[in-house]
Amino acid sequence: MVVSELKPKMIWHYFDQVTQIPRPSKKEEKMVRFLLDFARQHRLEVKTDDANNVLIRKPATPGKEKIARLILQSHIDMVCEKNNDVQHDFENEPIRTCIDGDWVKAEGTTLGADDGIGVAAALAILASTELEHGPLECLFTTDEETGLTGAFALKEGFLEGDILVNLDTEEEGEFYIGCAGGKKTIATFSYKPQPTPNAYFWFKIQVKGLNGGHSGSEIDKGLGNANKILTRFLWTLNNECPVALTQIDGGNLSNAIPREASAIAGVPVDQKEKVSVLRNCLLAEVQAELKSVDPEVTLLLESVDAPETIIDAATLNRLLNALYACPHGVIGMSLDIPGLVETSTNLASVKMGDGNKIVVTTSQRSSVNSLKTDVVNTVVSVFSLAEAAVEVTDGYPGWKPNADSAILKISEQVYERLFGNKPAIKAIHAGLECGLFLEKYPHLDMISCGPTILGAHSPDERIQISTVDKWWRFVVELLKNIPTKC
Repeated sequence: MVVSELKPKMIWHYFDQVTQIPRPSKKEEKMVRFLLDFARQHRLEVKTDDANNVLIRKPATPGKEKIARLILQSHIDMVCEKNNDVQHDFENEPIRTCIDGDWVKAEGTTLGADDGIGVAAALAILASTELEHGPLECLFTTDEETGLTGAFALKEGFLEGDILVNLDTEEEGEFYIGCAGGKKTIATFSYKPQPTPNAYFWFKIQVKGLNGGHSGSEIDKGLGNANKILTRFLWTLNNECPVALTQIDGGNLSNAIPREASAIAGVPVDQKEKVSVLRNCLLAEVQAELKSVDPEVTLLLESVDAPETIIDAATLNRLLNALYACPHGVIGMSLDIPGLVETSTNLASVKMGDGNKIVVTTSQRSSVNSLKTDVVNTVVSVFSLAEAAVEVTDGYPGWKPNADSAILKISEQVYERLFGNKPAIKAIHAGLECGLFLEKYPHLDMISCGPTILGAHSPDERIQISTVDKWWRFVVELLKNIPTKC
């Protein structure tokens, strides 16, 4: 069986189409063209804005004209991550999907179910001639994953609805009514290239086999961070013998826990044995520490040719001390909502930049604005002490939970009537666009929901087929039960 033949067929048909359209963040032009063509083919009103957000309107079905206008919202971009041994051009090639039992996944890449399944649901509703609903607006936003650019650029007056259902969360049976706000803190180290020393043993050390994951929704799982493990190796070695470093690379996206990291370094030939001994000891330690969450973690060691230059020793020491001291993971839990991560930080990527620079990107999240500022300041302090140049982005706002939400109460009633049990009501530590929508449209009443997606932002991303059916049934029933005023 292929994905397009799964049931409910209409939503899987459109999900299959979405996976065939390359749509990296900030490069969603092909998806925008698809949406415009779709609207014209179905004779629906459509418009775009300066950020390439697309809004498609559909009139109410007969007898439902007085229902409040509902906005269904999803983002069209996807995280583009792949395993190192996989060849894939995200800008030009479709995602190669496969079915594994009750799951749809991709072959060695991210699947893009985040938020391709939300896009597919909206398209299925827009295309249907059978579903009952009031007046609809389907908002498709751009660049959610790397900057929330579309949501930031949304202007007052673009939307007309009073209720918004965000289709971008990843646990069926859970309704989200709040999310964290976030910022990025970027530290840049400038180094002086030095001549390669003689009589050194040169090697490449790689951290591989980690699962990675979403730096918001999965930060509390204790997943291994490749950058922290690599730093642990280099820092320890540097305190036992002289280390020369010529290259370091780890992680990619600010909203992903890094899965892989590597470095090319050298030690005096007479200290060569310490490299393999430390590698073996550290591997045993991290395998024991991460056996429940990252059982495939490994450290690969190989000899390499001598480089032309190295990073100066002073910068190397400052860099390694800062990376080791930089916090990563959960900083605090909510005292108001049991089980909710309140504040966290992610050591996301370490990259060699142009002009003899090393750029360290971190991301901080909190549902409490003052605590978000506090954890940002913590990270700034670490890198400032290491004499790095530090930049903090403007970030994005959180979405404060509204337990008295009318659309929430209706959604709870619909779900319980359909399935005989109550949904879980939660706030999410990940960022959603809803906070930005409220800045422009403070009257909006909102919830967020979705089917079950695991491993988002990693090549292990997969969506559970059976939960798509339940979620779809809920959304279809909810369309019929929107009140005249919410």
